[in-house]
Amino acid sequence: MSATCPAVFIAAPASGQGKTTVSAAVARYHRDQGLDVRVFKMGPDFLDPMILEQACGHPVDPLHLWMVGADECRAMLHGAAEKADLILVEGSMGLFDGDPSGADLAERFGLPVLGLIDASGMAQTFAAVANGLASWRPGLPFAGVIANRVGSAGHGRMLGAALPEGIRYFGALPRNEAVGLPDRHLGLVQAEEIDDLEQRLAAAAEAVGEAGVTGLPEPVAFDAGELPEPEKELAGVRVAIARDAAFAFLYPGNLRLLAAMGAEPVFFSPLAGDRLPEAEAVWLPGGYPELHLDALAANEALKADLAAHHDAGRPILAECGGFLYLLEDLADVAGHSASMAGLLPGRAQLAERVQGIGLQAAPLPEGEIRGHTFHHSRAEVALEPIAHGIRARDRGSAAEAVYRRGRLTATYLHAWFPSNPEAVAELFRP
Repeated sequence: MSATCPAVFIAAPASGQGKTTVSAAVARYHRDQGLDVRVFKMGPDFLDPMILEQACGHPVDPLHLWMVGADECRAMLHGAAEKADLILVEGSMGLFDGDPSGADLAERFGLPVLGLIDASGMAQTFAAVANGLASWRPGLPFAGVIANRVGSAGHGRMLGAALPEGIRYFGALPRNEAVGLPDRHLGLVQAEEIDDLEQRLAAAAEAVGEAGVTGLPEPVAFDAGELPEPEKELAGVRVAIARDAAFAFLYPGNLRLLAAMGAEPVFFSPLAGDRLPEAEAVWLPGGYPELHLDALAANEALKADLAAHHDAGRPILAECGGFLYLLEDLADVAGHSASMAGLLPGRAQLAERVQGIGLQAAPLPEGEIRGHTFHHSRAEVALEPIAHGIRARDRGSAAEAVYRRGRLTATYLHAWFPSNPEAVAELFRP
């Protein structure tokens, strides 16, 4: 049985157009009007969803036809439509970029596309870009466009007047440094680290209201997804999960799956000096360990606990930042280094440029798990990998290594657990 809810896919011609800021602003505006707003992020991402969650008040899941899968995407959209008054999906990169692209996702689920265009320094060419987005793929549902970062009210009116008939103009948002979001080498700064985030969201929502960018999109009918209930393969298994500013890259869907399989999550903070909680398995997710080298190095008790857990033959899964933490030594981009947990022989250093990016699947002995990689560090590990990731595209090129020592599995890949629940259960089962 289908569920109906107003929904829109906020897309752009390219990265850097302001999609996250505007998506968060629209979400907060309608939340402030008393609506239940659910937001999704197209593609693998941890940082944008933190901002979007703060704006709408609900966890933000990824939607991606390859990594998440069409059935899981359908189920999540249907579930949101049953409860929400408005669904927003923030795109990634440009609307037609990637394979599958945001346009593929929008077309698959009938999500009307709202084109967000950075109009700074632009006049009538704005209309040409809008027309290209609207007409490039015949049959793609298109709601209209928003002009972002306009110089004045007159500039906004000129942009709207230039649009061809048939393209709805949702309005223009002015340039406003007070609503911008700070970033660093992996993207936006984490929500909990932005001290004035609430003020920025309030200012952004106010700008949306003043600009009149407030019209609700048309309702969309979402079919019910049919997904099997996971078996309780981890019933009674306590999974110790690192979670703080150094280890924050956790998909809500991964946590839901562990809970659905019967696992009991036990969170701890390496940065706060926590020791390892009593648990049968450990998960060290990604994050920013390179920004907290001295604090992580100082927690000697946790390092000893992890070594004892590992020596006892208990499972550990370490992803990206968690993988770096298990090396012997980690250095920042300036060369300052510190001793890490030392469960893997090797070291890593942060680089100026991206060292790995893209969708990949990890062909583990337990089964293939899909996910993605995005990191600025280079790791040298004196251990033969048990496997290398398989790229979603360009399958002939080298991909991320997967290392294993006993029950310890470590890799740069961030896994989407629901892509293979049985394999995940095997990874965490004592």
